Amino acid sequence: MIALRVALLVLMAWTTAAWAASDCPRKGTLGTSRILEVDPAKYPRVGLKSFPQTLPLDDKEVVLTFDDGPAATTPRILAALARECVLATFFQVGKGSQALPGIVKKVAAGGHTLGHHTWSHPHLNAMSFEAAKEEIDRGIAADELALHGKATSVPSTPFFRFPFFESTPELLDMLQARGIVVFGADFWASDWLPMTPQHELKLIVSRLKVARKGIILFHDPRAQTAAMLPDFLKYLRVNGYHVVHVVPKPKSADKHATADGAPNTH
Repeated sequence: MIALRVALLVLMAWTTAAWAASDCPRKGTLGTSRILEVDPAKYPRVGLKSFPQTLPLDDKEVVLTFDDGPAATTPRILAALARECVLATFFQVGKGSQALPGIVKKVAAGGHTLGHHTWSHPHLNAMSFEAAKEEIDRGIAADELALHGKATSVPSTPFFRFPFFESTPELLDMLQARGIVVFGADFWASDWLPMTPQHELKLIVSRLKVARKGIILFHDPRAQTAAMLPDFLKYLRVNGYHVVHVVPKPKSADKHATADGAPNTH
């Protein structure tokens, strides 16, 4: 019964995301162009800053991701995304989820994807394998408790990002064996550094012009990012970029489907 309830909650989240992508109530917004189902068997690790492959995105398609929340500034991020009918992925720190479960629920209620980012954001590559695994599982359990009311190390959304992108071969193998996709990034705003929102906007736009597509990393606890985001979303809209929303491939999906959900005709 519990497994069925979790599956229904995940399905509801995907349904919400699909609705938001195709039926934004306000004309002239950026919107979410499509839903990309990520198959962990085909894409166990993505993001060119850390790995050889990334998500199968077309030119001028971007995936928006936010790390280190939930935080007091997360609602401002959510408001900016909602104004443009855009969906994103939030990699959450378990301590924050424990402290701010209401914001976790608000992120999910907006149709966004909730991934995992450890319990306390340590340097996992400087820890023993067992200690690092415990840090990962404790974070997942805290996120799941905040979202579903039950602590479990089996994530309802099997997406994970290493703090500081500091992985080890053993941890990568462990996550892959569990069917958990490891997200790196293709480029980022460097918003962990103090800067004005205007400087951050200029920096991320310059990197986007070079990369043209990819997984973008932001941090929702950063007030400068919350202030910058409306202008960045406007830039995407005015300049013909498209936002892709990532979700896990359903385990019950047709085994002949491709990673982007399209039928496999090969």
